[in-house]
Amino acid sequence: MRISLVRGFMLAMLALFFSAGRLYLPGTAEDPLESVDSMAQILWVDSVFQDLSFDEKLGQLFMVAAYSNQGDQHVQEIRKMVREENLGGLIFFQGGPNRQARLTNLYQAEAKTPLFIAMDAEWGLGMRFDSIPDYPKAMTLGAIQDEKLIYAMGEEMARQFKEMDMHINFGPVVDVNSNPNNPVIGYRAFGENKVEVAKKAVAYVKGLQDNGVIANAKHFPGHGDTESDSHYSLPVIKHSKERIDEVDLYPYKALFDENLMSVMVAHLNIPSLDEGSGRPTSLSKPVVTDLLQREMNFNGLIFTDALNMRGVADQFAPGVVDVEALVAGNDVLLYSMDVPRAKVEIKKAIEEGRITRAEVERRVKKILKAKYWAGLHKEKPVKTYKLMDRLYTPKTEALIEELYAEAITVATNKNSLLPFKQLDLKTFASLTIGGEGDVFAEYLDKYAEFEHFQLEKGIGAVSQTLKNLEGKDVVVVGLMGITNSPRRNFGVSDADVSLIRELRKSHEVVTVLFGNAYSAQYFDDNERLVLAYENNDFTQKLVPQILFGGRAGRGVLPVSVSNNIVQGVGGYMEPMRRLAFATPETVGMSSEKLNRIDEVAQKMIRIQAAPGANVLVVKDGKVVFERSYGKLEYKSSPAVTSETVYDLASITKVLATTQAVMFLVSRGEIEMDKTLGDYLPELRGTNKADLVLSDVMAHEAGLKAFIPHYAKTVEGGAWKSEYYKASPEPGFTRPVSNEMYAMDALRDSLWVWTVDSPLEPKPRGASKHRYRYSDLTMYFMQAVVERVVNQPLDAFLDQNFYSPLGLNTMTFNPTNRIPKERIAPTEDDVVFRKRLVQGYVHDPGAAMYGGVAGHAGLFAKAMDLAVMMQMMLNEGYYGDVNLLKPGTVSEFTKRQSRQSRRGWGWDKPEPEKDKGGSAGKLAPKSTFGHTGFTGTCVWADPENDLIYVFLSNRVYPDGENKKLLSEGIRTEIHDLIYEAMKN
Repeated sequence: MRISLVRGFMLAMLALFFSAGRLYLPGTAEDPLESVDSMAQILWVDSVFQDLSFDEKLGQLFMVAAYSNQGDQHVQEIRKMVREENLGGLIFFQGGPNRQARLTNLYQAEAKTPLFIAMDAEWGLGMRFDSIPDYPKAMTLGAIQDEKLIYAMGEEMARQFKEMDMHINFGPVVDVNSNPNNPVIGYRAFGENKVEVAKKAVAYVKGLQDNGVIANAKHFPGHGDTESDSHYSLPVIKHSKERIDEVDLYPYKALFDENLMSVMVAHLNIPSLDEGSGRPTSLSKPVVTDLLQREMNFNGLIFTDALNMRGVADQFAPGVVDVEALVAGNDVLLYSMDVPRAKVEIKKAIEEGRITRAEVERRVKKILKAKYWAGLHKEKPVKTYKLMDRLYTPKTEALIEELYAEAITVATNKNSLLPFKQLDLKTFASLTIGGEGDVFAEYLDKYAEFEHFQLEKGIGAVSQTLKNLEGKDVVVVGLMGITNSPRRNFGVSDADVSLIRELRKSHEVVTVLFGNAYSAQYFDDNERLVLAYENNDFTQKLVPQILFGGRAGRGVLPVSVSNNIVQGVGGYMEPMRRLAFATPETVGMSSEKLNRIDEVAQKMIRIQAAPGANVLVVKDGKVVFERSYGKLEYKSSPAVTSETVYDLASITKVLATTQAVMFLVSRGEIEMDKTLGDYLPELRGTNKADLVLSDVMAHEAGLKAFIPHYAKTVEGGAWKSEYYKASPEPGFTRPVSNEMYAMDALRDSLWVWTVDSPLEPKPRGASKHRYRYSDLTMYFMQAVVERVVNQPLDAFLDQNFYSPLGLNTMTFNPTNRIPKERIAPTEDDVVFRKRLVQGYVHDPGAAMYGGVAGHAGLFAKAMDLAVMMQMMLNEGYYGDVNLLKPGTVSEFTKRQSRQSRRGWGWDKPEPEKDKGGSAGKLAPKSTFGHTGFTGTCVWADPENDLIYVFLSNRVYPDGENKKLLSEGIRTEIHDLIYEAMKN
């Protein structure tokens, strides 16, 4: 494309003038289409313009619809139009990313002038693509108080658009939705408050435009108060010009101040703006030229709404309607139905003097100017390799999750029942109406024990439902079948309303609406009403977190739905320091790096280090990784799930006995510098009487590592009949395993044998015993605790720890409350019990002790361990429970002696550099936790607010299997977690 020397010099001088400071004409606003590199922009626009015939220039005014899910005939039609009409652009609708990418490359290769590629993607690519998740709808975004999140959404949306080589997003909707019965806007609007709408719109637009994508505000001058849909008819708005200026135009003024680049003009009949014409606003010169451009000084691109919509299509024929829109002042004719005819009609209009050729060419240059801004002067093909991975990344998912989390609104909360408190004093049920709520139920179960029920939409079944829910204190109702149709009551049936009304008479009811906020008008008298705005896996996962205080409830209702529930309700409901659930990227971790845990787990199963495992990671109070691997057994058996319960083995020492000791120390009931004899008078006169508690819990009291008590009760490979029976009978009622019952007095015998055991000798000249890790420490500390509280250890822990914290699987003797099928088997015990052990404690001494021993016997699922460790990181607080006084945790978990790495009860990393001990090498020295013989570990890192839980049954079927330790499976995973923090 050649430019004459004289003309080139003049253009360069003009560009120089621009570069010194932007050119402003009297009475005009800043030009949002101007590139930073204005000289190059001017040169490119002029060179492209001069190379086009007038007919080709006219083609730049048109943007037609394209699809990637239609057949070859459609593709050939678009190719022909691109070639023959020199179209300005394409607006893509339904299809898929890879298909559209290939078509974009094809069409751009056919185009003489680079094509604008646009999409009407108000809530992101998912609005049009069949394989990309949506961002929240505008009304959901309207409930968010932090506009920085909406900016981040626009930023990420722009990144996705650029991956697809798209340049314009026809969003956001900036209509102030003041009419709840609006059939076409509604949930597509940010809300009814003009100031809030403007704030959200500005954040959305800046997120797009700061990152190279043209935003488009619609539907000018305002579609928020209509009761008909311009897709099917021409809505009439009877508001005065003053009211329109005050309300509907308010967001546009704010956006123009922020250099909005394009506007879409709606098909509306507004008599106060174009008196007597009856014309749609999109075809009205008083609206498009006089109001938008002259009065409001808008210099960006002006698009018509789709010209195939009945609001204009019923008024003028294809081609003719394009001319009417152009004469009115629009720049781009969107979704033109007949481009060749439209070109003929435009030439005719020029001949008739309705519009000048110079004016048409000015708009063509304006379009080319915008193309340069969008990068079309350096057009490159879309890269299709791993396109899906680039479009939807873990960071994208994390952002969507945070957007929904910040929007969920607690509209009513009588007596501050939410977030739920005193979990041990309530019974819970959930009732899902009108759709599957499996994710909702799954996450409710993570906080409390629920019984779940489902009903089809509109059935009611009041009497049977009430009967099913008898005895439940709290019923959480999830209404799933909500629609966006005001004409159909938003999908809410009278039967559902009546059922919930009846439930409220006998239960504490929390109603959660998974859908359009306007549906809340039918529940405005409910004592507790939560609005999720939409129904998807994100909202079903997040609502339970808010109900139980894992997250704050920050959403603010953006619209008024009734006299009782008005715009602005909600705001802030305090969290309760319970665990939440999030993607790794929300806490600065890398999903990709955490996914490497899968490889280690698969290796574990392949080499038969363990048949299965659960791995859970918590960062900053959020569960960011929770996966199950393998099966309960190597052979065909049930798969491990997050609900699988494992024998924790020696983790019992820290999550049972040590917890009880910490509890009593923090209340002054136990003093660590006293002796066993001070609390257990029967030990006076024995070699255990003067053992100081601090030495006992640091494993420096001279106690033997363990005593194989079971050996005294077997002979010749068989049980001694005086100790065991195959079935229960008087005096033999304590189960040791299935079909194996110990004599009731066996625990007393074990205690005597333990007390009578010798101590290890002190090193010569030493004042205290050397460090030796010992199971016996917790036999004695269990006895101390039980003597002080006058209560069995398991009962004390359940009453003061496990039940108040909602830990439904953390228990001794699990078969009393948990189905055996959920419990991972441990060893096929060929020495002592002569059977596969499942549901009974693996440790022989703990089994003989009745299943409740200070050193072993505790069972739980991974999530329950995470809660206990988060309570530790919270310095004794969790939810509404305060278990330990400040300072207790740090005192017990610090290194207690130069002889070992140990705290009181707690294990720690080795103090020497580059030695992790039982923890990963990357774990800081402040980390504390414990491992278990059965193949378990749990670690908490207060410096990084990090928790790691690993549960397996590596002892199945042979307790001598040491591959889990020799291959460093647990420590390798621990180090991978730290690698994932280097994101």
